[in-house]
Amino acid sequence: MLALFRRAVVSVEFHRLVPLVKQKVRSHRSVVPKPSPLDETVTKRFVVELAAAVEAKFVERKIEAQKRMEARKARREVEQRYNGAVKRRKWEDPPDDPEAVKNFDPASRVKRRKSIILLGYSGVNYFGMQRNPGTKTIEEDLLRAMLKQNWINDEGFRQPQQIQFQRAARTDKGVSAAMQVVSIKLPDSLDIEALNSELPSDIRVYAVKRVTKGFNSKTNCDARTYTYTLPTVAFAANDEKVDILTYRLPAERLSRVNEVLSLYVGTKNFHNFTSRKEFLDPSVKRFIMMFECEAPFVPEGTTAEFATIKIKGQSFMLHQIRKMVGLTIAIVRGLAESELIEKAFGQERYGIPTAPGLGLVLSRIHYDKYNKRYGEDGCHETLEFEKEESMIQEFFKKHIASTIVETEMSTHSMMEWLEKLPLHSYEPRDENDTSEWKPRNQKASADGDDDE
Repeated sequence: MLALFRRAVVSVEFHRLVPLVKQKVRSHRSVVPKPSPLDETVTKRFVVELAAAVEAKFVERKIEAQKRMEARKARREVEQRYNGAVKRRKWEDPPDDPEAVKNFDPASRVKRRKSIILLGYSGVNYFGMQRNPGTKTIEEDLLRAMLKQNWINDEGFRQPQQIQFQRAARTDKGVSAAMQVVSIKLPDSLDIEALNSELPSDIRVYAVKRVTKGFNSKTNCDARTYTYTLPTVAFAANDEKVDILTYRLPAERLSRVNEVLSLYVGTKNFHNFTSRKEFLDPSVKRFIMMFECEAPFVPEGTTAEFATIKIKGQSFMLHQIRKMVGLTIAIVRGLAESELIEKAFGQERYGIPTAPGLGLVLSRIHYDKYNKRYGEDGCHETLEFEKEESMIQEFFKKHIASTIVETEMSTHSMMEWLEKLPLHSYEPRDENDTSEWKPRNQKASADGDDDE
């Protein structure tokens, strides 16, 4: 078709040009001599060259169009990302065996709906919540147990994003969770007791609840509450000789602890309380709703006194809570001035000590806006977890609180950290030292969000 069109164009151009040339020749007969055979040759050559130019233009435009198509295809491949929609399942693709197509029953496919899994875990023996090939993580054990109980299929186990898997918070190595929320697409028929039988004793699923189709356990979360449990001897004066088994925190010293903790409340710039973040990075501004130390207590089986610090905020960055606790301890012990907290919120860079990770626990996940919008519509459950509170407290006391106390008394992680604390420098750091922060021209990592 294209070749016929080109010949038509050449023919049209030839028949249009020949009369024009003849007319031009007749109008100049009185001036110009009668055309010679050579002039006819020039005319024909002109028409041939014109046809060749048209042909070249067609080829040029075809090449340009092909380049544009290839560029668009490459751009789509680069920009293509997972958008939360479930991709085609294996059963939707034509099987290799023709008999499988003939015997396939559409009713046998598993219908999955968006749900949340409410669980708790002791993170002492794990390298964090998030799945990491070659390491022992909470997600790895959870997904493997769900695969055995047919809550998910092989594809969902290998690629959890296919079933819209998302966790409310990524806890770091050694960090526990009395309450963690995972959103995922699951079938209707589930056996929680059977799943728990597949899980190790330090991971426990409390409940499964149906949620809205677009629910995301992380983005729909309004706030997170963490606790940090530590021996009260950590708040003793640095030059005071004390014993962890006999020390008791005086009331006035507890008041001093809460006075320092209150300095963190509000929207602050926490670039000094995480790693590799700049002052001008928008992500370093976080809102702290509450930060306080509760009354001390003596756990069963020991004479050592412990206390629990509770903090509630919208979200937290990597090591942020542990650095806030670390600086608080340094100030209460007399190793730094309380003014250092306000200075750390400024642009100047300071080195902030990081407290051990043992006592840190993800205590609560808050979904207040979701509950207000969907909790009273008669179709969805509220995400307040009052029915599961007794199970949460039982698991916390048996597998988390007791583990924190036993591990501290056997490893003395806090006591060893306190011995090194006086060696820490609280002077401003050199801006050229990039060991704990990322230069302006380097892209900030999103892994720092909600990663305590």
